[in-house]
Amino acid sequence: MHFTEEEYKQRLLKVQKMMLDQGIELLISHDTNNINYLTGYDAWSFYYAQCAIVHVSADQPICFVRDQDAGGAYLKTYLKKENIIVYDEEYIHTWPKHPYDYLVKIIKDKKWDKLSIGLEMDAHYFTAFCYEKIKQGLPNAKIKDSERLVNWARLIKSDNEIKFMKCAAKISEIGMKTAYNVIKPGVRQCDAVGEIQKALFFGTSEYGGEYSSIATLLPTGKGTSASHLTATEEKFVNGEATIIELSGVYKRYHAPMARTVLLGKPDQIKIDTMKKTIEALNAGINVTKPGNTANDVAQAFWKVLDKYGIEKRSRTGYSIGIGYPPDWGEHTLNIYKGDMTVLKPNVCFHMIAVMQFGDWGVEASEAIRVTDKGAELFCNMSKELHVKS
Repeated sequence: MHFTEEEYKQRLLKVQKMMLDQGIELLISHDTNNINYLTGYDAWSFYYAQCAIVHVSADQPICFVRDQDAGGAYLKTYLKKENIIVYDEEYIHTWPKHPYDYLVKIIKDKKWDKLSIGLEMDAHYFTAFCYEKIKQGLPNAKIKDSERLVNWARLIKSDNEIKFMKCAAKISEIGMKTAYNVIKPGVRQCDAVGEIQKALFFGTSEYGGEYSSIATLLPTGKGTSASHLTATEEKFVNGEATIIELSGVYKRYHAPMARTVLLGKPDQIKIDTMKKTIEALNAGINVTKPGNTANDVAQAFWKVLDKYGIEKRSRTGYSIGIGYPPDWGEHTLNIYKGDMTVLKPNVCFHMIAVMQFGDWGVEASEAIRVTDKGAELFCNMSKELHVKS
């Protein structure tokens, strides 16, 4: 286990209080990140149906996984053996059978089939078939969306979680320094990413890294005007910019960072745009403090962009912490105009300043922790355009 049993107990109590507030008696949490948060379970098994089940008055959650993954649950969770429930292979890809047929049976056996049941309607891997099995199999239950209840419980990090994110940040720095070294004219993008990934897994001499919930992103040349592009076999070209977005990972906690590299002769337009981008990013960071809102951070950021006549329609940040594929966001706080989420100490978010202009773009981002007095950056690297002439 990565945390003490007491910390897991406090997480459960927090979630149960939120369940009471929302009128939920039984919570079925399908989000991989939430399963980890509630139970400690950590395995690459999320492509099959699995969940954590929380009864509002239970002393432990239930971890519901495939029989083949029972060993991982016994090893990775803090749960009593009776709270690890497995389903048989007969439910794997044998339509119309489905693992949630067995989940429904478990709920009925425990006489929970008439309760108010909260589901994570928008969770990754929670399919329409999962929903239909629950809806049809539990006709006497009151089914409702849990409104990302567990995701919101994760928003404020414990001191131990912050320690893990700081370890992830050190690995992010190593990965970015490696990127700066290996990105050169004539080098294939895939070869560069191979070295970056190697560095992210090697980590430091004190602790190693893990797989990230998002592949290292590497838009290059005209690709810098687009988002979420990954490496290809194409070679880096002198005179072109490359955006690197990556994250070190430690015990599933992420601290993402993005920077921009320019190969060849300095391009004044890109240099000037990056300076404006950093000014906007810093403006948002400067108003990050307890009591302010996500909207306050966004307004400060966009005020700078408006000053320079730069248009940006996408949000500029989101909360972070635990991460499993396909993304490292928590799906709660957004750094965007109108989000009135109040910042509190140990709220952590990834603030992204990506600027795109038709056939080129630049980007810098920071993983940020709200402290008692302001903001702390997890990573310590210059945000300036990195020119390799």
